[in-house]
This record gives sequence, structure tokens and C-alpha cells, in this order.
Amino acid sequence: METLFERYRNLVVLLAMLLLQIVGLAVQVHRGDSGHMSLDPHDSKGVRLIRLWANAVVSPPERLFHSAGTSTSWLWQNYLDLRHVRDENKDLQKNLDRLRLEQAALLEDARQGQRLQALMNFQEKYIYKTQAAQIIGTSGSDQSRLFYIDKGADVKLERDMAVISPDGIVGKVREVYPRSAQVLVINDQSSGAGVILETTRIRGILRGNALGQAQIVGLMVDSRIQPGERVLTAGGDEIFPRGLPVGVVEKVVRDPDQDGFIRVIVKPAAHLDRLDEVLVITSVEPRFPPEQTQDMATSEALKGAEVAEEKAQKKASEIMAERLPGLIDPSLPPDQQPLNDTSNPNPVTHPPMPLHPDRFTPGSDMSTGQSVTGDDATGKTAPEENAAKKPVPPPTKSESKPKSNSETKPESKSETKPQSKSANPPGKAPAKPDKDITPQRNP
Repeated sequence: METLFERYRNLVVLLAMLLLQIVGLAVQVHRGDSGHMSLDPHDSKGVRLIRLWANAVVSPPERLFHSAGTSTSWLWQNYLDLRHVRDENKDLQKNLDRLRLEQAALLEDARQGQRLQALMNFQEKYIYKTQAAQIIGTSGSDQSRLFYIDKGADVKLERDMAVISPDGIVGKVREVYPRSAQVLVINDQSSGAGVILETTRIRGILRGNALGQAQIVGLMVDSRIQPGERVLTAGGDEIFPRGLPVGVVEKVVRDPDQDGFIRVIVKPAAHLDRLDEVLVITSVEPRFPPEQTQDMATSEALKGAEVAEEKAQKKASEIMAERLPGLIDPSLPPDQQPLNDTSNPNPVTHPPMPLHPDRFTPGSDMSTGQSVTGDDATGKTAPEENAAKKPVPPPTKSESKPKSNSETKPESKSETKPQSKSANPPGKAPAKPDKDITPQRNP
């Protein structure tokens, strides 16, 4: 039996020859960029035709294999390999929720730390002793404004103790339990606090109304009360110390129950609906910072030294007074004691009399040029004044008889002679004395 090659041998040889010829032509022919064929072997820019044919034959299968590989890879990566992605997503979602909760807790801790820091700073600077407490519950009713704190009789809390915050007053302790306490807020209808307006100095009572608003009741109509005025504690209720901030005046309305009265709606300074920590005033005795306490102790020590020195000086003066003679004479009445003597210890001394007085000498007679003393100027002498002051005794028999003319004449002569000598006609200078009448000093 003949084979296929033997049967079609001529045809196979012809086809082989044609194929070889075509390959030879393809090797020799170059195809340029413009598509023209060239047989120039030095044309380096052209591509051999055989390469083009080979590329045309090989490229489609290559593209097919590449597309198949790409599709298979995409199918594996995006579908077949994602069998556990759902479980991983669930785990990641759980981790995300946990991290969000942790973030919220950390944020709340940071805010609480800031609030506690502000609360501690206020507690250190506040003059009264306070106890920090945390709110653990509320009343749960709109008619009563109450909340509970985590401190009670275990830290010696008592009823009617003031509860405050760094922003202002909050309320007072209503009930005390072993480890907790109930606080009545200032906007409750049964609460009450003495307050005073800062500018107008008007006093009133702060209470709550049915809407949960803090208001000042029992005030007469006064045009001086304006919105925005600060309200402070008055200190007269013996619960809240004086001067703590209460809030600001929000508006003024008329009292529907009483004519001529108004109600002042107050916006509380403390955020009563957003409180977390409060301070309970446990003692109203002033306390001071360590530095101020040290300064006060130093001042007290210095004051004690001064008091001791003063006592020592006083004791020394008492000892000296005992040793010196006393200023009180027991033999004299009280009005004649030396301590009651009001006379001038330094009497005024008169200037000495001039040796040669003339008419220009102060206090001298213009006519005679002789000095005139105070007694001469008044016309009386010291003996005459003393005689005038002394009582005149009653006359005796011998003195009651009138004197004779012989006894009285010499006296009249003696009195008239000096007058005749001293008399000078007007308009003439006084006569000079015959002898020097200069007074002699007493050795």
C-alpha cells in the first residue's frame, strides 16, 4: 500500500519549493514605515517581511494566552481568594467599634480630668473647707429637682450644707445617708436661698418655679433692676456663704399673685442639667494657703516678740516707779496733788529794766522819760492791790478819832512838794535832775 507522501509527492515537492521561494523573498524584502517594499539590504530602517509575517502569526495566540492568564488571575484574586474576607471584615469591624469606644472613654476621661483639675484648683483657692463628690443619680421627676452624690455620713456630711461648683451655687444637702446624700437644687420649688443684686444691692429670696426656672420672689417694682445684672448670695440664710455667684438676671416679670410685686427670672451660673462633680462646703471657718499660713505664723511670732518686749518695758517702768519718789502726796487732797497742778512750769520772764531810760524807751512816761511798770500803768501798786484784796478790819477806838490839823499838814506838805517839783509847764522839756538817780545794783 502506497503512503500519502508517495501518492502526493509531486504536489508536496511543489509546495515546498514555493514555500522556500516565499521565505527567501521574505528574508530579502524590507518594509518601511510608509509601507513600501525595498530590496536594499542596507536599509536599516525597514523591517524584514519575514518578521512581519512571524509577528502576524504569533501575536494572536500570544494575546489569547495573555488575556486568559489575566482573566484567570483577576478571577482568583477577586473571587476565589476572597473566601475569608467576610470573616476578616467582621473582625475589623469589631476592632473598629472597640477602638471607637476606647476613644470615647479616653475623651471622657480627658474631659473629666479637666473638670476635676478645675474643681481641685477652685477647692485649693477657696477659703472654706470643701468635700468633692460625684453625682450618681437624679430624682427622675420633672416636679422635683434632686440628685444624689457618692458622699454621705462617712465623710461627715450633714443636712443643710451648701453644695457649689466652680461656676456658682448648686443647692443644699437635704438628706444624708451612710454612703450617699440627697441634694436639693436651687431651681426646685421647695428650695430657698438669700440673694442680693450686685449693682442695686436689692435683697430677695431665690426659689424655683414649676418650669424649673430660678426666680427671685417678694420684690417690689423697681425700674433699676435690668437684665444682665449679676446675682450673688447674701449670706443671711446661714447656708450659703456671702458673695458666691448665683447667676444673672434674665428678665423681669410681674407677679400674677401679688399686685405691685415682680419676679426676677435668674439664669443660673452653674449648668444644673450638666453637672458631674460638685463641692460640699463642710466648714465655714476660713482656711488659708500654706504660704499665707506661713506668713501669718511669722507675723504672729513677730507680734509675740513685740508683746514680750512691751511687757518687759512695762515691768521695767513699774520697777523704776517703785524706786523713784512718787508724784502723789498722801497728805494732800486730790485737787491739790502735784499731778493736778496746771500752772506753767516755765513762767515768762520780763526783760531787765534799762539803766538810762528815756522817752523812747518802751513802757516809759513820755513826759518824764522814766519807765512805767505794769503797776504804775494801772494806777495801783502791788501793795495797794494786795491791800485791796485783803479784808479791811473794823476800826478801833484809837483809830476812829480824827487826826488834828497838825498831824495832817506835814503829810499834805510832803505830798504837795513832789508834785510841785515834778510839775512842768506845758511845752517845755523836763528839768534834769541835780544828781544821778541811776539805780545801783544789789551785789
